[in-house]
Amino acid sequence: MFEVKIETHFSAAHHLLNYKGECENQHGHNWKVEVFVMGNVLDKSNILIDFKVLKKKVNEIIDYLDHTDINNLPEFDGVSPSSEIISKFLFEKIKKEIPGVSKVSVWETPTSCASYFEG
Repeated sequence: MFEVKIETHFSAAHHLLNYKGECENQHGHNWKVEVFVMGNVLDKSNILIDFKVLKKKVNEIIDYLDHTDINNLPEFDGVSPSSEIISKFLFEKIKKEIPGVSKVSVWETPTSCASYFEG
């Protein structure tokens, strides 16, 4: 089995619902996103997926979140947009474009991230 990973980023604001503490207030992050793709079949060039293609498709999806207040997006209406939920949202969107996506990790800070994958 082969696995490739790209990293990208976006900046956005959010606030957590049903949470007591500082994060219930609107605040922002420079989010880092890691996207993993797995597969066991390589193309004629011996690559799983072209990094350029993967980055382009992922960034088209990431651009939807960039410089927004995530709470105001229709997909998050009434939903607490935690890192966990954002990683699942991105996974589901990316999977429609890249069937081999295996995991998406979303980093709020350099030391804190949440990941989503299908088990």
